[in-house]
Amino acid sequence: MKLTDIRLRAVLFDMDGVLFDSMPYHADAWAEVMHRHGLHFTRQEAFLHEGRTGAATINIAYNRQYGHDAPAELIEQIYAEKSALFAQYPEPRQMPGAPELLCKVKAAGLIPVLVTGSGQRSLLDRLAHHYPGIFTPEHMVTAFDVRHGKPDPEPYLMGLHKAGVQAHEAVVVENAPIGVQAGHAAGIFTIAVNTGPLDGQVLLEAGADRLFPSMKALCEEWEQLFPHP
Repeated sequence: MKLTDIRLRAVLFDMDGVLFDSMPYHADAWAEVMHRHGLHFTRQEAFLHEGRTGAATINIAYNRQYGHDAPAELIEQIYAEKSALFAQYPEPRQMPGAPELLCKVKAAGLIPVLVTGSGQRSLLDRLAHHYPGIFTPEHMVTAFDVRHGKPDPEPYLMGLHKAGVQAHEAVVVENAPIGVQAGHAAGIFTIAVNTGPLDGQVLLEAGADRLFPSMKALCEEWEQLFPHP
């Protein structure tokens, strides 16, 4: 889809690595808890698989070692341990540039929609605290809402449905390769912000239509991309 084809009404935001600088904590927590259970999983993998549901992330490591999915009770245990460890880290800061961009989105009369693979209540609660009045419950898609997480397009297709818009009336803002894949597969113009340690080429190869080095850079260029009528 070309930029000129977009009739913007909604902006679909990922959360970790887009709204919060929380991915380093996630990466540390995943690596430590996987190791605790005898599963090989690196911090780098956490960034590559960012956006997947917890169960899908665990099964990637488990399948690699055992050739089949992990038992449901083990998935529940590992994810609970990972969530508890994540909650012990300092509170993630707002991603620089995100508050200003959200203000521009709201001021333009656009609908902000949250589309996250996270199911961690702590971050979802922090969303309301750090970005009050931005995301309404009916405009949020989390791990609790979908059967197929990113890179499947279902989360972003659901985001379109909840906003009441079509693909050409929205854009996606993502920082993770599989999130970019999901937005692209949903037929939505997808903007990648490279806020982590990955090579930007990975995001372009995943299907990003535009690549920015940070949320701050995207915020600074927003009016050039989408002039307010």
